[in-house]
Amino acid sequence: MSSHHHDSHEHHHHHHHHHHHEHLTGKNLKWAFALNFAFTIIEFVGGLLTNSMAILSDAVHDLGDSLAIGLSLFFERYAQKKSDTRYTYGYKRFALVSALLNSMILLTGSLFVIYETVPRLFSPEKVQAEGMVWLAVFGVLVNGAAVLRLKGGHSANEKVVMLHLLEDVLGWFAVLIGSLVMLFFDVPIIDPMLSIAISLFILWNVFKNLESFVSTFLQGVPESVDLNEVLLKIQSLQDVISVHDLHAWSIDGTENVASVHVVVKSTLSHEEMAMLKLQVREMFKAHGMNHLTVEVEFETEHCQYLHCC
Repeated sequence: MSSHHHDSHEHHHHHHHHHHHEHLTGKNLKWAFALNFAFTIIEFVGGLLTNSMAILSDAVHDLGDSLAIGLSLFFERYAQKKSDTRYTYGYKRFALVSALLNSMILLTGSLFVIYETVPRLFSPEKVQAEGMVWLAVFGVLVNGAAVLRLKGGHSANEKVVMLHLLEDVLGWFAVLIGSLVMLFFDVPIIDPMLSIAISLFILWNVFKNLESFVSTFLQGVPESVDLNEVLLKIQSLQDVISVHDLHAWSIDGTENVASVHVVVKSTLSHEEMAMLKLQVREMFKAHGMNHLTVEVEFETEHCQYLHCC
C-alpha cells in the first residue's frame, strides 16, 4: 500500500488542474458547435443556390465537423464522469465512440459528394462564381475564428476538432481562390475538381484517424511507449531478478495504463520493497503511464498465473 500513499498527493493536484481545463473545453466546444452548425446550413443552401459542388463538399466537411463537435460535447460530458463500479476506469472511452461515429458520417458524406461530382468533370455546369466568393470569404472568417478559440486545447477531442476547423479554413481558402478564377475566366471545371480534391482529403483523414482509434480500441500499446526500454530499465534495478507479464494500453489515446509482475530476491525488507515499487512507478511515469499496477513476487514463490511462466 505504501506506494499508493505516495501517489495520492500528486493525483489530487492532477485532477484539480484537469477540472479547470475541462470546464474551458466545454465552453469552447459549445461555441464552436453553434457557429459551425449555423454556418453549415448556410453553406448547403449557398451551394445549391450557386450550383457549386465545391461548396457542397465543403459543406459536408463542415457538417462532419459540427457533428464531431456536437458528439464530442455529448460524450465529453460522459467522459468526465469519475470511475464507478460499472466503468472502473471512468468514462473516458466514450470519447472514442464519438470519434468513430463521426468518422462514419464523414465517410458517407464525402463518398456521396464524389459520386455526385464525377459526372460534372465530364460536363461541367455553370456556377455562380460571385456568390461563391462571398461564401468562401465568410467560410475563412468563421472557421478561422473558431480555430483561434480552440488553439490551446489538449484533449483528444479538442485536437481533432481544431484540426478539422483548420482544414476547413484551408478548404474555404481553396474555394475562394477557385471561385475568384472562375469569376474572371470561363473555366467551370475548377468547381468539380475542387470538390473531388476536398472530398479525397476528407477520406484520407478519416482513414488516418481510424487507424489510431482502432489501435486504442483493441488495446494496442500506445505509440509513445517503448515497452522494451521500460523492461530493460526495470531489469537493471539491482534487486530485480526478472520481469514478466508486462501490459500497457490506453484508455482514450491520452491516458495510459500498465501492469507488470516483478520477481525480486527473497531477502528484501519491507522498506526496500516499497522503495523498489516506487522506482518502478517512476519509470512508468517517465514513459507517460500514470496508472500502474505492480505485482511483486519473491523468487521462492511460483507465479499463480500459468500463462506467465
